[in-house]
Amino acid sequence: MTLYSGPLSMFGAKAEIALREKAMPFDLVLVPFDMQRLYEPKHPEVGRINPKRQVPVLVDGAVEIFDSTQIFEYLEHLQPHPPLWPASPAERARARLIEHLSDEVYFPPVIRLMGLQDRPEDPMAVAARDAARAACHRFEQLIGGGDYLAGAYSYADIAFFMAQLFGERMGARLEPDTPRLMAWRQRMGLRHAVRAVVGPMLDYLRGQGRPIPQPFEAITAD
Repeated sequence: MTLYSGPLSMFGAKAEIALREKAMPFDLVLVPFDMQRLYEPKHPEVGRINPKRQVPVLVDGAVEIFDSTQIFEYLEHLQPHPPLWPASPAERARARLIEHLSDEVYFPPVIRLMGLQDRPEDPMAVAARDAARAACHRFEQLIGGGDYLAGAYSYADIAFFMAQLFGERMGARLEPDTPRLMAWRQRMGLRHAVRAVVGPMLDYLRGQGRPIPQPFEAITAD
């Protein structure tokens, strides 16, 4: 099994964390990337498999998948233990909804902030941070009194942890009015699989002279 990812790919990191949580053997291929040209030139296998020419791409024999959520589904069918989706239909639907909210509701405002970091008071930046904050308030309610977003640890936690790391980098920070999420984030940063993936990502940023968000400074690969 081969995973094509990138040193700063949030979605690639999601897939890699899942593979590590399930202790599945895989080869990691980091595609060409730098802070100026980004992912140009595209890796030929990524361009061949994914019409969007983006990582992650997972290759397992004849199986070729290029969406992080679909990779989650494939891994769960291939190796059900340890489970990363809840067992009951209702709980699984809730976890999938949270993962979807992370990717499609929380993360788009973070993307809008990427071009506005030098203009934090720009109305578009303010609106993007407000949208991200509203999503965090929803997650704060969803976690309730549990340790993780959908009850037991799941793909939903992997998805939002990586999205929130990028949110912090772009200025969409967790606020004191989300204490349960702050505790959840600290708990996530202690997981071996998370540290194994996020640690090298933060080292890459340090090597490029980029700041590390304070809540993530202590994360290193074990």
